[in-house]
Amino acid sequence: MHHRSVFTACRVRFGTAINPSTHSLSTPLTLRAYGIFRTKNLVLNSRPVLTRLGPQAHQYTSKAAPQEDDASTQPAKAQLVAPGTWLDRMPKSIQPYLYLTRIDKPIGTWLLFWPCAWGITMASYSAHLPWTSTLYTIGLFGTGAIIMRGAGCTINDLWDRNIDKMVERTKVRPLASGAITPAQAVAFLGLQLGAGLAVLTQLNMYSILLGASSLSLVATYPAMKRVTYWPQVVLGLAFNWGALLGSSAMLGVTNWPVALPLYASGVCWTLVYDTIYAHQDKKDDVKIGVKSTALRFGEHTPEFLAAFSTGMISMLALAGYMNDQGPLFYALSVGGAAAHLAWQLKTVNYENPADCWSKFASNKWTGALIFGGIAADYAPQLLV
Repeated sequence: MHHRSVFTACRVRFGTAINPSTHSLSTPLTLRAYGIFRTKNLVLNSRPVLTRLGPQAHQYTSKAAPQEDDASTQPAKAQLVAPGTWLDRMPKSIQPYLYLTRIDKPIGTWLLFWPCAWGITMASYSAHLPWTSTLYTIGLFGTGAIIMRGAGCTINDLWDRNIDKMVERTKVRPLASGAITPAQAVAFLGLQLGAGLAVLTQLNMYSILLGASSLSLVATYPAMKRVTYWPQVVLGLAFNWGALLGSSAMLGVTNWPVALPLYASGVCWTLVYDTIYAHQDKKDDVKIGVKSTALRFGEHTPEFLAAFSTGMISMLALAGYMNDQGPLFYALSVGGAAAHLAWQLKTVNYENPADCWSKFASNKWTGALIFGGIAADYAPQLLV
């Protein structure tokens, strides 16, 4: 019996590997990008070995591993894999569309939702609005965040389908891998935008017009990474629109003295977390000519992100001051967010894609801390 190396496919965030001793699925890996690694000196015999099919077949199958008769036999070629998640249990016909929306990675939805929740709850606090209308509107915006985050991913992948093929982390995305065609993606995008419009029309006319005006930012963001090293600014303008829209949804018009600094705070926040995110792909981005703040800041990233973090906290405090927020807001929202950002910047390793993803994803807790302080100020009003 001879030994040889085989390739085992893994997914960076929740990848799954073959256990060399049992030929069974082992515990999830902790890498943070799609990749392929080599397991050396794995003895192959006739027992079944689980392998991963390509991106259009999101399931595990088994096959008998061949006997090696000659030590010179070439290693088996690795196969490109699709992410292994709960979506694999869905009907195969819709799996590519679900992966296109990144619904299995909810961090993007959280980052889109939190500014909405901040704006809604701050408006309810200032106007002493009943909790029933506040919860209803938060639920409505939560639904919209799921839909529109998915639509944004579809738009982004239509723009980037050729670029994604050249980036290790993104080459298994449905459009890049060929699991669905651009025409199919455009048709699906129409359904997504229609669903988003159905949610938006539940609001007042002022908010409908304000919400619709953000679509230009959503549509043009993917192009920005081709022309400027600051695409994260456009992403921040799009992702934090809910801070403005949440205010108008509750009050009928946007309370600009409060909503504008809250919006500016969110934009600074996006520059922090998305620059950390962009450091995952900086080597590939240099090769293919994609621009980002990660490349613009380079070795000075810590100083830039410290400045944007300071801007975020300052604008958040100003929004609270303009809204007459109480001490719980400053303790939990301002103090909590400041502490969490400080932890991120102190511990992040910009040369480790896995750590960059981990810190990026942790920003759902930054958003939750801010919301917690606003809600804590609002809660006593409900008891009166």
